[in-house]
Amino acid sequence: MVEGFATAAGTLRYRERFQALRDASHFRQAQNVPGMDQLWLSSIGLGTYLGEADAASDAGYERAVAAALASGINLLDTAINYRHQRSERNIGRALQAAIAKGDVSREEVLVCTKAGYLSFDGDVPADPRAYFRREYIESGVLDPAEVAGGSHCMAPAYLADQIERSRRNMMLGTIDVFYLHNPESQLEAVARSEFRSRVQRAFAMLEKAVEQSKIRFYGMATWSGFRVTPQQREFLDLSEMIEVARETGGEDHHFRFIQLPFSLAMPEAFALKNQSGDGTAASTMELAARAGIAVIGSATLSQGKLTSNLPEFVGKHLGTKTDAETAIQFARSAPGLATALIGMGREEHVRANLQVAARPPASRETWMQLFGK
Repeated sequence: MVEGFATAAGTLRYRERFQALRDASHFRQAQNVPGMDQLWLSSIGLGTYLGEADAASDAGYERAVAAALASGINLLDTAINYRHQRSERNIGRALQAAIAKGDVSREEVLVCTKAGYLSFDGDVPADPRAYFRREYIESGVLDPAEVAGGSHCMAPAYLADQIERSRRNMMLGTIDVFYLHNPESQLEAVARSEFRSRVQRAFAMLEKAVEQSKIRFYGMATWSGFRVTPQQREFLDLSEMIEVARETGGEDHHFRFIQLPFSLAMPEAFALKNQSGDGTAASTMELAARAGIAVIGSATLSQGKLTSNLPEFVGKHLGTKTDAETAIQFARSAPGLATALIGMGREEHVRANLQVAARPPASRETWMQLFGK
């Protein structure tokens, strides 16, 4: 196990080491909480969702993580179910090697993972049903009544089990950010009152995990919850989630991160005023900023769909050369977004995507003009 976690001093040290290679605004402070040390995060983070569950993809991810850490990316994102736990293990091995080599220290890197979906271990077993029954139900980890849609659970005992598996997979004493993974999927199976109770029980367990130094912060990594209208079943009320965090952890609660898709194809987190924290309509990004919650954007390239055929005027407006650069520059320039995640399973992806970080993000005025403002 590598002990420690990302710190303000460590991430600042990482930022200063890359100031000559990256534009200074490539790094930004993640949160705005009085009395809380502010972490410095790269505007681009490495995601590990895509790829086959095989040795070739493992090797590609480990080289990509090594290149990222050595080139100015200090946010790594994964989930226990990504590639059947292999992505977590790739991050663990690559980070261990980078620390041993002296490229980074543990305090310089923010490692984020997620749990909620039932996950296989390494590969798909011959009998998946028997595997889950043996691994989770018969062991007492999982009550089938707490599983939504046959695949999602956020019961405290299950989350505690997943945290331990993730810590072992990544060989980390402390996980920096642990997300509930797509919690809105529970709303397909339970009423909102029961959903709130389940969130409250989960948050209480996560606050205890913070006390035990197993995680540093927690949050919600969502797909649709924070970017749909309140009338839709999967909608998540961010102010209500903050209220639950305060009920369980007080004003010094550790619900300090949310993740959601943000891109040219999915700009709702900024453009849709679907939240109402103080009675006035606000976007998810606006409300998160007021509450001291860092927003991490996923699906920056929409799994490669935004790397071609973008409207030409967007690239001209942002001063970028390729469609991929345009999509990345759009996301990383968004007011209120801490980091834009990009899936990078090969070293050449890291080199190509980091070219954008050599220039400053678009100014707020320039960026807002894309919305006609």
